[in-house]
Amino acid sequence: MLSSSPTRRFIRHYAEMLLAMLAGMLVFGAPIALLLDIEAPALRLVNMAVTMTVPMVAWMRYRGHAWMPCAEMTAAMVVPTLAVLGLLWTGVTDDLGALMTIEHATMFPSMLLAMLLRRDEYTGHDHRGAAVTA
Repeated sequence: MLSSSPTRRFIRHYAEMLLAMLAGMLVFGAPIALLLDIEAPALRLVNMAVTMTVPMVAWMRYRGHAWMPCAEMTAAMVVPTLAVLGLLWTGVTDDLGALMTIEHATMFPSMLLAMLLRRDEYTGHDHRGAAVTA
């Protein structure tokens, strides 16, 4: 039920991470791909993952999360990217649009799984904006 404060915090955190990822794609992803003239599908997939993950982790740190949850969320982004790179490299498909769709479609539930495995971190965290040092 959405009226519970822990549930709202959980959903808010997920939404904030998605917004940070979107901002990263728009602010860094597309310009980097254009400026560096990245044509290789593997590099485009890696560029997408990096430009979404870095701002998401920066936002998590700003919101006070320790490095371990940030590392777990990074893994939630990297594992799907490695999987689609596997599809590309094994010749299953070289359709960049399909690969990016799969990459994104698997990142979202992967992030949710990481959050559910550390539910207290995402429902009890008060999000005051003071980054932790540990």
